[in-house]
Amino acid sequence: MRYLPLSPDDRRDMLGVIGVPSIDDLFVDVPAVARRADPVDLPFHAGELEVEREMLALSRRNRSAAEGPFFCGAGAYRHHVPATVDHLIQRSEFLTSYTPYQPEIAQGTLQVLFEFQTQVAALTGMEVANASLYDGSTAAAEAVMMAQRITRKSKAVLSGGVHPHYVGAIETLAHAAGVATQRLAAAVDAEAAVIDAIDADTACVVVQTPNVFGAVTDVSKIAEAAHAAGALLIVVTTEAVSYGLLKSPGEMGADIAVAEGQSIGNGLNFGGPYVGLFACREKFVRQAPGRLCGETVDAEGRRGFVLTLSTREQHIRRDKATSNICTNSGLCALAFSIHMSLLGETGLRQLALINHQKAVALRDALAAIPGVEILTQRFFNEFAIRVPGSATEVVEILAGNGVIGGVPFARLDPAAGLDDVLLVAATETTSDSDIFFFSKVLAKVIAQ
Repeated sequence: MRYLPLSPDDRRDMLGVIGVPSIDDLFVDVPAVARRADPVDLPFHAGELEVEREMLALSRRNRSAAEGPFFCGAGAYRHHVPATVDHLIQRSEFLTSYTPYQPEIAQGTLQVLFEFQTQVAALTGMEVANASLYDGSTAAAEAVMMAQRITRKSKAVLSGGVHPHYVGAIETLAHAAGVATQRLAAAVDAEAAVIDAIDADTACVVVQTPNVFGAVTDVSKIAEAAHAAGALLIVVTTEAVSYGLLKSPGEMGADIAVAEGQSIGNGLNFGGPYVGLFACREKFVRQAPGRLCGETVDAEGRRGFVLTLSTREQHIRRDKATSNICTNSGLCALAFSIHMSLLGETGLRQLALINHQKAVALRDALAAIPGVEILTQRFFNEFAIRVPGSATEVVEILAGNGVIGGVPFARLDPAAGLDDVLLVAATETTSDSDIFFFSKVLAKVIAQ
């Protein structure tokens, strides 16, 4: 009764008030073909001890990224998160403070979000940032919707270098909103194809740098072509640490910059929760999704913080809302902000440089293996290689030998026809011995 408190009599009384004879009558509008005739193939019930044992057995099938050589990236990266971050976010005033619906009693939370926005704006080279979104992919989708509202045009051009999962999130939301999308073929260097695809109907161009293949691109020329056609440029970044070494989206002419902030302050966490970064030009701020925190003074001249713009549908009429984003990733944003404060500008630049140096060492080691082709020439901490045969099979054999050797591109985009392409990443957590062991095992796998 702890989880299912309604008795059969309770249910019968409720159905009587509604005026239907059975629960099945509540679903008459669902087509019969979409309804299951039999129960789901799961146990009807189990005791708490049995459930605990089952879940523990399942968890033991997982392998932590810290348990051995690990070279996965593709949008989620293993970085060292200082113990200070975890300690501070577990303080009760942070951990139990969800969202500032009453700003006058949530000054601490609002100040944290204000500082977070300041950091994101500085990192992306943009004029204003919001108080975070769910993750990088939904931030990218919201950016496309925002561009359509601003330009009143009907098409989004998606570069072949954008992460396929981000493309999927964009296409899902765009389809529901009636925005056309033109998805270009997957390509390590997609600049020329993107420029060729821009036309008078283009609302926005979505590019990624470093892209899904790890390629670093100066997108200034794409920005010029987009602006000449009256379109906006949206720049996606999945590896936030790269901001410490590369040109910011704002420097390259981006109108909207979105990113996955997981790399700073947040662990891999087996896939989430993560935090979406969203920044734009100030002239577009009223079309930005989510909400913004601002600084003000009270009646006595004391510094304070408020929700300056809250254009989500929980704060405004539905027909006036810019999105249905229901909340921000507050605790993850706090972790991001604490880690950024610990690093500072100098620390972030040093961290980014170490990441690049580790990736160069990995590139050199893999390039020396007969049969391996390096596909990405300009990269930050991730690049693509071509291996003989199936990259998926190579990864499985590597895993059997104690190495998590990257992400097969076919896992991200099975239809691209790039079954022999493997994405590999190195960060500050990658040791020289990890690189040596990986190259040694990969050479044996390829030679077989």
